Formats: sequence, C-alpha cells, structure tokens
Amino acid sequence: MAIRTDNGPRDAAPAPALGLLTLFWVILARDLRVGLRRWTDASNSALFFILVVTLFPLALSPKAEQLRMIAPGVLWIAALLATLLSLQLLFRSDLEDGTLEQLLTLPYPLGWMLLAKTLAHWIITGIPVVLMAPILAITYHLPATALAVLTLSLLLGTPTLSLLGSIGAALTAGLRGAGVLLVFIVAPLMLPVLILGARATDLALGGEDPTGPLYLLGALLVLALSLAPIVAAGAIRVSAD
Repeated sequence: MAIRTDNGPRDAAPAPALGLLTLFWVILARDLRVGLRRWTDASNSALFFILVVTLFPLALSPKAEQLRMIAPGVLWIAALLATLLSLQLLFRSDLEDGTLEQLLTLPYPLGWMLLAKTLAHWIITGIPVVLMAPILAITYHLPATALAVLTLSLLLGTPTLSLLGSIGAALTAGLRGAGVLLVFIVAPLMLPVLILGARATDLALGGEDPTGPLYLLGALLVLALSLAPIVAAGAIRVSAD
C-alpha cells in the first residue's frame, strides 16, 4: 500500500504516527455511523439493562434498606449482562461483509484497528448504561455519594468489559450460533471487574473509602487496553482463515 505525499508515493512501512491516528478516527467514525443506523440492535443492550434493573424492586420488598443492600450487585450484574448481549454484533457483520479481510491487508497493526472498533462499540452500548445507571439507582434509594461512585466505577469498568468481550467476539466471529460459547469464554474474565465495581459502590454506600477498588478498576482498564487488542487481533486472524 502506498501513501501519496507532496514528493509522490512511497512505502507505508513503517506507518507514520499521524497515519495511525487518522486511521483510528476513520474506523471509529465509520463504526459509529453503522451502529447508529442499526439503532434497534444497539438499543437492545440498553433496554435489557433497564428491564433487569427495574424488575428487581418490583419483585422484592419495597423497603429502602433492602433495596440499598442489593443495589450494587444488581446494577453491576445488569451492566455485565447487557455487555454480553451486545458482543455478538462486534465483529461478525464485518467478517461477513469482508470488512475485516480488507483490514487484514492494510499495513497497519490490526490490534490498533480493532481497538477503534471496540471503542465505537463501547460508545454505542456502554455509555448509555453509564448514563442511565445513576438515574435507575435512585429507585434503590442510593445516596448521592454512592451514585457518584457507581457512575465512576461503571465509567472505568464498562470499557474493560468491552475490551475483554472483544477477545471472545473475535474468537467466535466465524461461528454460527456461538452466543453461549461467547458467554463461557468471556464471563470468567469479566468477574473481577464485576466484583470490584460492586465492591466500590458497596463501600461508598457504607460510608467507607472506595478508592482501593476504583484504583484496581483503573489498573484493569490499562491492562485490558494494552493486551486485549493484541489477543483479539490474533483471534481475528484465526477466524478469518
């Protein structure tokens, strides 16, 4: 592949940093446009999150103390399940229409391009969960401090869930009806995020310092940003073959 400059075409290896950034934003913008066109698919995870969170107060006792006690676990389990529901759409359509094959031919790191696609997935499916969670948590009688910690923990944790989920989505992209297999692959990887996120909210609810779990969530996010795109790239190459 050649890149045209003022001095004419030249080899694109190694890829310039500006080219990598431009490619990242092009892929991100493209996936956001596609995701917004398929708004019914993108909204399924948000609707599922709302449904799960709102059903618990109806099914259990309306006592404020009991609802506050279960709120961190319910909200985080709902966020994890909503992420799992949306993962099948991450790479499969691109593999079927040949987009991923085109990406494989580009002289750029595949993991970098998959990171852009995963970020678009989180913006479409994760950010609505982060925005709706504190509103829905009001029905569980959470105080303002706990609502703030809940929102921050989801802001740190949901991108990690999408990054970890991209590994499973890449492994199962070429398989039909692999939803159950995808859950079995990525659910164990997501459990630490679930535990830390719920624990941070629970500590804030009890008036204790939640910074420990929040720092660990941040560390997991950095680790996932460093490793998940590389692992997903290797899995995509296997699926494309």
